[in-house]
Amino acid sequence: MPDPLRLYVDAQFASPYAMSVFVALHEKKLSFEMTTVDLSAFENRGPAFANLSLTQRVPTLVHGDFRLSESSAIAEYVDEVFPGVALYPAEPRSKARARQVQAWLRSDLMPIRQERATEVLFYKPSASPLSPAALASAQTLFHVAESLLPSGAQNLFGDWSIADVDLALMLNRLVLNGDPVPARLAAYAAHQWQRPSVQRWVWQTRPAI
Repeated sequence: MPDPLRLYVDAQFASPYAMSVFVALHEKKLSFEMTTVDLSAFENRGPAFANLSLTQRVPTLVHGDFRLSESSAIAEYVDEVFPGVALYPAEPRSKARARQVQAWLRSDLMPIRQERATEVLFYKPSASPLSPAALASAQTLFHVAESLLPSGAQNLFGDWSIADVDLALMLNRLVLNGDPVPARLAAYAAHQWQRPSVQRWVWQTRPAI
């Protein structure tokens, strides 16, 4: 019998990183159990989860006796260990570019992440206009996305990759809030958002906030 998989996610199902791993596991058609962690109550800092997750963060994946946190590390692990749909391009330079996109989305664009938190995706839009800093970040986001997305393409690297989900989520922070986004990028984000594995996350039952 294969080692069981358990994914720990935030209780609001609003973490973009938990969503990325959730999508990855579904794309691989893997069976897994899911456990929620209430970050607002600091359950991730409690001894039970702290002993389980090295960085005390969600998502954390438990595979048998192996425990791993940080979403891009989990995606790479899952892609290397399990057969099925490839989560990353096979060609080395395209794979490196996909990893670059993931790392950049996780480390930059902070004004967008602050002013268009993922609650705008899964709960309700924000009525506040974007600050000058967020508008500047949006222009950087658009420049990178338009540079990487080939004309007429629905995916960044030919076949779908997990980087498409991560980029679409960042764009949808703006699109689904009604903020101006170039039409080509809005169409790309809408297409990625309709992927069945993504919709399974979108339609999770969420507690009120």
